[in-house]
Amino acid sequence: MGLLTNSASFVRYNVEGEPPADFWNFAAERIRANAFRDIDDNYEERSVGWVSTMNMFDSEFAYASYTVGDYLVISLRIDERKVPSAALKKMTMKEEDKVKRERQVPKLGRDLRLEIKENMRLLLLKKQVPIPAVYDLVWSLADNTVLFFATSQKAQAELEDFFKQTFDLYLQQQIPYLIAGRLLPAAAADRLADLTPAILI
Repeated sequence: MGLLTNSASFVRYNVEGEPPADFWNFAAERIRANAFRDIDDNYEERSVGWVSTMNMFDSEFAYASYTVGDYLVISLRIDERKVPSAALKKMTMKEEDKVKRERQVPKLGRDLRLEIKENMRLLLLKKQVPIPAVYDLVWSLADNTVLFFATSQKAQAELEDFFKQTFDLYLQQQIPYLIAGRLLPAAAADRLADLTPAILI
């Protein structure tokens, strides 16, 4: 579930490092450079980039549509083409059988079998429609935190890498222990270091 739905799940990150003083110009340049590129009309397997939270087809960001007060609101879009393994196996076996009959041999060499498999993978890849996944993100510039509306570890890993690539800043996921360290007064925060895990049964 995303930012604009009735219910949502998210993870919280702290942004490590300070954004530049001229942040919005910096953000505009970096977001434009890392905007989503469509792969519907080519045969690339994968595309990752930023799109508008309001429209997954808007990667132009007219009027800096990602700015909402003191927040940067944007979506990470990932399109992937995947070849079903069962289809690849079927087509490869079919082509191998055809080549064996043409050459009148009982068995094909390893290199030829690998070549046939790769050719069938490319053939099937061209027939696949890219499947999109879109994940919303809200960056609060006031406290330098990010809410990412996905709980999948794979999506989180994608975000962490792509955020670093885009803004040259690291994300640190905020678990309850780290959040407590930020919210508690200094005297109480020192006691966190003395906490030990407890097994509740």
